[in-house]
Amino acid sequence: MSKAKMSEFRPNDYVVYPAHGVGQIVSIEEQDIAGITLELFVISFEKDKMTLRVPTAKAAEVGMRSLSSPDVVTKAMDTLRGKAKVKRAMWSRRAQEYEQKINSGDLISIAEVVRDLHRADDQREQSYSERQLYEAALERLTREVAAVSGTDEGAAQKTVGEVLVSRAAA
Repeated sequence: MSKAKMSEFRPNDYVVYPAHGVGQIVSIEEQDIAGITLELFVISFEKDKMTLRVPTAKAAEVGMRSLSSPDVVTKAMDTLRGKAKVKRAMWSRRAQEYEQKINSGDLISIAEVVRDLHRADDQREQSYSERQLYEAALERLTREVAAVSGTDEGAAQKTVGEVLVSRAAA
């Protein structure tokens, strides 16, 4: 079982962990936990100064995946260019949906959240919780775009920002 997983992810690979975003596999180690030897991926999230250990057998189950392909990044950018779809439901319900999309780890869903919560300069101010969700989604999106394109986060942020501004101008 674990041998099949070994070929999927290797040390130094960048992966997406749904609840935390893009991280890098530092190593694969064995650890004794409650008398059972487990093989674990050791994933470092540099920006958050966090290290996560995920059992290799559970990696797919928790939704850990490789970085998106450039095609998916292009689709995410197209999603950003689209018109915001803001439902008329109560904010608490919408916030819950946005949170689920962000934590799904799906790049397109995250792009939808960024698109729906983005405010142009001439629009009304965001509430604190709206801004928190928007910034969380934007950060996840830019980190993955940066990792896929091989650029730094600043360049990825600029690219995403330009797409959002061009949408506002249209």
